Amino acid sequence: QVTLVQSGGGSEQSGGSLTLTCAASGHTWNPYCMSWLRQGPGKDQRDEVAVIDDAGTFYRASVKGRFTISRVNNILSLQMNGLKPEDTGKYYCAAHVSKFCHGRTWYNYWGPGVQVTVSS
Repeated sequence: QVTLVQSGGGSEQSGGSLTLTCAASGHTWNPYCMSWLRQGPGKDQRDEVAVIDDAGTFYRASVKGRFTISRVNNILSLQMNGLKPEDTGKYYCAAHVSKFCHGRTWYNYWGPGVQVTVSS
C-alpha cells in the first residue's frame, strides 16, 4: 500500500505564489509516474494540471510558464507563481505504476487533496 501525503495550498491573492508538495511512502515501486490534478469549484472531474514521467514534463496550457512540477525521489512538488483566480480548486497528487502518466484519468493512488483559493 502506498500513501500520498500532501502539504501546502491555502489562500493567496492574484499574482501570488504557493507551493504544493506530495510525499509518497509505503511500498513504493519503480517505475511510477506522478501528477497534479485539479478539481475546479462545482466540478466533478479532475483535470490534469502537471505531469512528470519518463517522457518529460507536461503542463496544462493555462498554467504553462507559471507552474513548475518537480520530483526528487518520492517527493513531488508544484511551484505555482503568478496565480490567477481560475487556478482555484482542490489539487490532488496522484501516482500510477507506469512510466507514463500524461493523459491518464485513473491512477493507482491519490492524495487527499489540498484547497487552493486565489482571490482577485
